[in-house]
Amino acid sequence: MTTTLPATAILGAGSMGGAILHGLVRPDVTVEGGVRVTNRSEAKAVPLRHDDVTSLATETDPAANASAVTGAKIVLLGVKPYMIVDLLREIAPVLEPGTVVVSLAAGTTIATMEAELPASIPVLRAMPNTPAVVGRGVTGLAAGTRSSDADLALAKSLFEVVGDVVVIPEDKIDALSTVSGSGPAYVFYFIEELTKTAIDLGFSPVQAATMVQGTFRGASELLASDVTAPDELRRRVTSPNGTTEKAVEVLQSGGLKELFDRATAAAAARAAEIAAS
Repeated sequence: MTTTLPATAILGAGSMGGAILHGLVRPDVTVEGGVRVTNRSEAKAVPLRHDDVTSLATETDPAANASAVTGAKIVLLGVKPYMIVDLLREIAPVLEPGTVVVSLAAGTTIATMEAELPASIPVLRAMPNTPAVVGRGVTGLAAGTRSSDADLALAKSLFEVVGDVVVIPEDKIDALSTVSGSGPAYVFYFIEELTKTAIDLGFSPVQAATMVQGTFRGASELLASDVTAPDELRRRVTSPNGTTEKAVEVLQSGGLKELFDRATAAAAARAAEIAAS
């Protein structure tokens, strides 16, 4: 199925903005009017230039951001949180009424952004995660006080080119970021530690990586291809009084759920600190 989107600008095509750009240039995605992206340096801008992408650098063109958003119907803000307000003040005079502005920044509220833009500009917040690079991302999307259902649907269709979208109220953005936003790091850390255990059991690093990474990949694909809930899939692997059951009992007795509760609470507390600063 082909996705068609209007002219889109990405201001700050770093890791996350770049991941979304990667999705927008896929063969099954058509961006009418093209994609415009900006970065601070020419060195970062050059590799992104090709037939369907206009890539500008503020280093060589101080008006790059204003040029990129002129005529765009969707504008993604991919800069760091402390840069958002200044960026909005820069582009506000040239945004066309009805342009949908979506921030990828943590901590900066919709109210803060709406205050910097004309009332005719709807603002939304999005929180994608890094698997968006391979089209397997999860994005939390929150509407602003002046965004319509059509604005939300447009933003949703954009983020669906890089994965799944969860529409939530803004006050759930930080909670979502502790699960899907930070979640890939939890998975990678679990893989790191299980790989170390495999090495301690006498396997070579290459063998351990094959075993662990292949198991995670296979289990994830099995979950994705099956309508069965993960707890049921786990039970199917766990024979009564078998080896897996004993291992799971140890994990459960170690308080894994409580550990995740504490980890996500720590991430949420840090998000609140960032917002306050």
